[in-house]
Amino acid sequence: MNILLCSTPVHGHVTPLLAVSRALVERGHDVFFLTGARYAGRAADTGATVLPLPADADYDDTDMDAAFPGRVGLTGPAGIRYDMRAIFLRPSPVQLAAMDAAIDRHGIDVVLAESLFLGAALLTARPSAARPPVLNLGIVPLGLKSRDTAPFGLGVPPKAGAAGRVRNALLTLVAEKAVFAPVQKEAVRIARAAGTPLDGFILDWPSHADGVVQFTVPEFEYPRRDAAVPVHFVGPVSRTQRSAAPLPAWWDDLADGRPIVHVTQGTVANRELGDLILPTIRALADADVWVVASTGGRPVVDLGADLPANARVAPYLPYDELLPRTAVYVTNGGYGGVHYAMEHGVPVVIAGTTEDKTEVSARVAWTGVGISLGTNKPAPDAIAAAVRTVLGDRRYADASSRIGAAIRSSSGLDGVEKAVVSAGSSGTTRPRRTSTSPNRR
Repeated sequence: MNILLCSTPVHGHVTPLLAVSRALVERGHDVFFLTGARYAGRAADTGATVLPLPADADYDDTDMDAAFPGRVGLTGPAGIRYDMRAIFLRPSPVQLAAMDAAIDRHGIDVVLAESLFLGAALLTARPSAARPPVLNLGIVPLGLKSRDTAPFGLGVPPKAGAAGRVRNALLTLVAEKAVFAPVQKEAVRIARAAGTPLDGFILDWPSHADGVVQFTVPEFEYPRRDAAVPVHFVGPVSRTQRSAAPLPAWWDDLADGRPIVHVTQGTVANRELGDLILPTIRALADADVWVVASTGGRPVVDLGADLPANARVAPYLPYDELLPRTAVYVTNGGYGGVHYAMEHGVPVVIAGTTEDKTEVSARVAWTGVGISLGTNKPAPDAIAAAVRTVLGDRRYADASSRIGAAIRSSSGLDGVEKAVVSAGSSGTTRPRRTSTSPNRR
């Protein structure tokens, strides 16, 4: 089967798709990976044929604020509005053209696109007979429009009963006609110019796909009784892997029995370590815990030289060794990182209100897995209070353990392939040209 895998050139979007690509290649499929230049080598290492995004759709995600200075300081709906328009929506016509070229040249059977690759929104606006089947890969919380949920991006958890459905309808109207109206207006203009008029709200484009493969378990997602397309919950495809990296020189210090609080800002949103890592270190300086921080590759010296005696820091840490020993996971809200924590039953303190982090934070609070601080830059006393609460109340760890059990038993990459094969088998038969992939078997 010939599969086109599409990702924006952003680390958190590409990384889970690398696992998908490798698994599909190993299972005998021809994978064509459409992404940015920075990730071409890693995509090729999976065995896929790399198709470069055109320059107008490519950018360097190592400093998104420098690449898109208009986003600096924006949070919540305003931040999502900006990111949707500047980072994800405006490249969509060029993405669509690249997808069309790949479909025509390689006889693509199925298209897999992560949620913010909005060229796929334009593709799914076409009649199903005029395109291959398209599956949305849910690398962010599920955003399918539903009467059972508030609209994506507001971070509002479900509310039961008729009152909840009325609230959701009103919030959906406000979101589409007011909060995200500029995004929708631009999306309509772009789609019309591309010859694929939109049928519905741009953020709800997966409702027009042939299915959603969601990288979580139902226990960490809001229930929807009216999902417009099949949703395949496969769990996170990137599970904790055995690390070959050497342990830090201070590793044995952690063996004294004190609770370990791990804090991270991930590998992308870590330009300002003063947003979360430093405040957490300072907040817990006098607590009887170890504060273990990962800078996500940033130099450790960026944190300064006067760190408290109970702080231990490294650029990267082996999660297979660390998370089973961790008592609390403090994070800025990366979807993958939160799932790593839950896989090991670790409760969460979360501080994230940009990109999809508002929705991740809402689910952490709603499931009881942890506490959301409701800001990107929490005060040290708020962090300290949240950590004390999570450490002192076993219900948070129990909730994380319950979801962790579901993650460990989920289908993962096998479930992804099953959904892909099912979609490809039901797709329209179309003329194909000879594949140029080195992986054809």
